[in-house]
Amino acid sequence: MSVLELLTQGDGVSRAVAALLLAMSVSSWVVIVLKAWLLRSGTRSVLRSIAAFWQASTLADAEQNLKSFDRIALVLPAVTAVKNLAAAPGAGIDGVDRAGTSLGSAGDLSQRLTRVLRDALHGSLRRLQSGQILLATVGATAPFVGLLGTVWGIYRALSGIAGQAGGFTIDKVAGPVGEALIMTAFGLAVAIPAVLAYNVFGRVIGRIEAELEGFAHDLLGTFGGPPARRDDALPPARAMSVA
Repeated sequence: MSVLELLTQGDGVSRAVAALLLAMSVSSWVVIVLKAWLLRSGTRSVLRSIAAFWQASTLADAEQNLKSFDRIALVLPAVTAVKNLAAAPGAGIDGVDRAGTSLGSAGDLSQRLTRVLRDALHGSLRRLQSGQILLATVGATAPFVGLLGTVWGIYRALSGIAGQAGGFTIDKVAGPVGEALIMTAFGLAVAIPAVLAYNVFGRVIGRIEAELEGFAHDLLGTFGGPPARRDDALPPARAMSVA
C-alpha cells in the first residue's frame, strides 16, 4: 500500500497527523533553503565588510563602502550606529563634548557607544538566529508526531482484526502494522534534515557572531575614548640601588 492510499483510507486522526508532518516538512525546508543562502553570503560579506571598514578614511566613507559589501546588513548597523552617535549632541567622538538633551546621551562616551553597539549587534544576531527555533522544534517533535500516527494506526489495525473470524495470525497482523509504521518513517524523514540543518547552521552562526562581537569590541576600543584609569593599579616599579 502506498502512502497516498494509506492517507485516503485512514481516518481523521491519521490524516491530521500526516498533514501536520507535511506542514512541518515544508516549513523546515523553506527555512533551510533561506538560511543556507543567508549564511553562505553572510560569512563572506562579514569578512569583506570588516576589511573594507578599516580601509576607509572616515565613518561616512566606511558606511558608503559597506553598502556594496554588506548587502544583508550584518556589519552595517554597527557602523551606522557609531556614525549616528558621532553626529548626536554630546557624542564627543569628534572631539567636541556637547551637552546632551536626552537620557540617551547620559553617561560617558564609552557607555553610550556600548549601548548603541549592543543594540546593533542584537539586531544582527536576531536575523542570524531567525528560524533556528523552528528547526529545533521540528527536529524534536516530528518523530513523536509520527509515532503517534503509528500507535493510532496499530490500534485501528488490531481493532479491525479483532472483529474478523479466525483469530490473530501473523498474516493478518503484519500487513496493517507495517502500514502503520510508515508514519514513524515519515516523522523521522521530517526530523533528520531539520536536526542536521540546525547543527550546521548553529556552527556557522557561532563563527559569524564571534566576528561581529570582535568587530564591535574593536569599534568600542577605537571610538570609545581613552580607557579609564584603575585606582587599584599597581604603581610603577622603582629601581633599587645595589650596595
